[in-house]
Amino acid sequence: MIRSELVQRIADENPHLFQRDVERIVSTIFEEIIDAMARGDRVELRGFGAFSVKKRDARIGRNPRTGDAVQVDEKHVPFFKTGKLLRDRLNED
Repeated sequence: MIRSELVQRIADENPHLFQRDVERIVSTIFEEIIDAMARGDRVELRGFGAFSVKKRDARIGRNPRTGDAVQVDEKHVPFFKTGKLLRDRLNED
């Protein structure tokens, strides 16, 4: 599902809301998650999962084409851990 499909589904299920309002709501939610993660905060959506930021230390990597050693800088990467409800739903028999 892509963002526009999410907006459309929410708008379809809530006919009392205008589509432009639903787009604004979805954008606001995503922006708040991004802003919180940029501050280093953890974002938990109960039953769905938790977004956090992990730090990867600087290291020496290898260029796969030449095999030469390459310095890889420290970086921060997004991390998502699924919630129990989502995990259980995905593994239903």
